[in-house]
Amino acid sequence: MVELLLIAVGAALVNNVVLSQFLGLCPFLGVSKKTDTAAGMGAAVIFVILIASAVTYGIYYGILVVFGLEYLQTIVFILVIAALVQLVEMILKKFVKSLYQALGVYLPLITTNCAVLGVAISNIDNGYSFIQSMACSLGTSGGFLIAIVILAGIREKSEGNNIPKPFRGTPMVLIASGLMAIAFTGFTGVI
Repeated sequence: MVELLLIAVGAALVNNVVLSQFLGLCPFLGVSKKTDTAAGMGAAVIFVILIASAVTYGIYYGILVVFGLEYLQTIVFILVIAALVQLVEMILKKFVKSLYQALGVYLPLITTNCAVLGVAISNIDNGYSFIQSMACSLGTSGGFLIAIVILAGIREKSEGNNIPKPFRGTPMVLIASGLMAIAFTGFTGVI
């Protein structure tokens, strides 16, 4: 149990997918304008990463390894992730229409979110068991949620501030992201 907790916390804080691995930057920068939308995107990413990791783990060890088709791993994983994102999109459109509209184009971008594919591949590459893969996936997606909500909070708080013209908009977001990445390196010695 302690090992699973260390894997999850390490994935969330020490090896944060956005701030130290620089995966998933497109939705991170694009959907982090409001904390509500950011939290919704984070929840969608948690769902997609957990389900994608479970399904890709089963497909890899149940089909690809059995038939010696490990070289098809990336293609198969991309197809599985694309199908899962379509499922999430349909569920949000049906049950949470406001979040679906707020996420806009960034929801289908989860399909190309390299963080989702990166987690699925790294779980296999690290030789994790199914339970360890789920712990890593939960930690990674939780770290994405933490990072995107923090950035959204920073962006909301800075709206009313008098920021010099050259730093308004994207430059401020990139500076805040860089400072967050530096702050997260402080977790390196924890685990």
